[in-house]
Amino acid sequence: METIPHFINGNRVSDAERFGPVFNPATGEQEKQVVLASGARVEEAIAAAKAALPAWRATSLAKRTNVFFRVREILTQRKSELAAILTSEHGKVLSDAEGEISRGLENIEFATGLSHMLKGEHSEQVSSGIDVHSVRQPVGVVACITPFNFPAMVPLWMIGSALACGNTVLLKPSEKDPSSAVFIAEVFAEAGLPAGVLNVVQGDKEAVDVLLEHPDVKAVSFVGSTPIAQSIYKRAADHGKRVQALGGAKNHMVVLPDADLDMAADAAVSAAYGSAGERCMAISVLVAVGNIADDLVKAISTRMADLKIGPGTDPSSQMGPLITAEHREKVASYVAGAEDEGATVVVDGRGHQFDSNGFFIGVSLVDHVKPGMKVYDDEIFGPVLSVVRVDTYSDAVRLVNENEFGNGVAIFTRDGGAARQFEFDVEAGMVGVNVPIPVPVGTFSFGGWKSSLFGDTHMYGPDSIRFYTRGKVVTTRWPDPSTSVIDLGFPQVD
Repeated sequence: METIPHFINGNRVSDAERFGPVFNPATGEQEKQVVLASGARVEEAIAAAKAALPAWRATSLAKRTNVFFRVREILTQRKSELAAILTSEHGKVLSDAEGEISRGLENIEFATGLSHMLKGEHSEQVSSGIDVHSVRQPVGVVACITPFNFPAMVPLWMIGSALACGNTVLLKPSEKDPSSAVFIAEVFAEAGLPAGVLNVVQGDKEAVDVLLEHPDVKAVSFVGSTPIAQSIYKRAADHGKRVQALGGAKNHMVVLPDADLDMAADAAVSAAYGSAGERCMAISVLVAVGNIADDLVKAISTRMADLKIGPGTDPSSQMGPLITAEHREKVASYVAGAEDEGATVVVDGRGHQFDSNGFFIGVSLVDHVKPGMKVYDDEIFGPVLSVVRVDTYSDAVRLVNENEFGNGVAIFTRDGGAARQFEFDVEAGMVGVNVPIPVPVGTFSFGGWKSSLFGDTHMYGPDSIRFYTRGKVVTTRWPDPSTSVIDLGFPQVD
């Protein structure tokens, strides 16, 4: 059985006292095992990153930039190879896996502009003979803790900016689909990144605990569920670290009565069931305003009947399995409990039959959902779309703003004035207008509000430069030595 290793100080490390199973979700079979780091192994990786920091920090921006250009070239050439790894361990269809890699590459492309991004400011003659300039410098050793649902994209979101800014990185991927992290680290090494600058530590809570508390780790980036994000934010901050922790979501798609019905229905199906709903930007709540609800539910349910669910390696599959059998049962439980709470199950995905022992489940549509129902309140993270019916635009905005999450939201309408007002009114970090999954391009930053984000900065893009660097302001004077005098007063400008 293949063993997935750590990648520490430029080498694969496979010896371990503990191992975790890695399943192929399409078959339900364990095909690999992953090493699980002890505390001592994590400390070894931290020491490697710390030792590599001075030289990498001193490496010229031009040489760092060349590394990122080479990484982009290699990953582009080997995209299909990495996509196959994602599909075998996560289960998503190959086209989705390739799309994930492409979105991750956007941040590598952003990182190639680091010479511009790291420019400071300069003011001449702020006082007689005195100039002031600012610079941005790396924070040091950075821990990146990434989720199972995007095992290539999210690591690239984090490590691209962190490395570009001159930090060294410890990447701790999900133990459910860990191979892509090693693949990416080896691509960086092939591109010329020095040993120890990017390290991969495989593991579970034991590894995370060390990363959150070790004094040599200066910053932590995390993506996962809200309860864990909140815990990681508090623990890491209590140990003096800079933290950005992205949590869960309950993304709403508001459909006004004037919306293009077919466009809205297509978007709802794509955004709710793509990646089997296992993405923090999935639309999980459709808010039907006014008299459009009946027609919209009918249009969506009609489209659902044609979805092809199967192994990600099958080119005809549009949706693959869920990540584990346990998660499949959890998703199914929300559908099972919906009717008991007073909702109407229009399409029940639990009854879908598959010729496989994989972790498959059909797509579900639940109508007449209301706040207070578990199917509405909880982040399901699966192919379940809830429909909430409201009378007015104001009701829709109130529903979105009263939800504890504020990750992404979308509105579908032909009315430009209504869309502009929605953009102003709604309390969420990312807004789409006739765009169901408003994930920003790499030159902007990704992140939500409220319980979807713990920390002050969003991920990738301009915010990532601020997160992975510290500002320093330098005041200089080169006077004639003969003019120097002792002055115990507060410095004055003149």
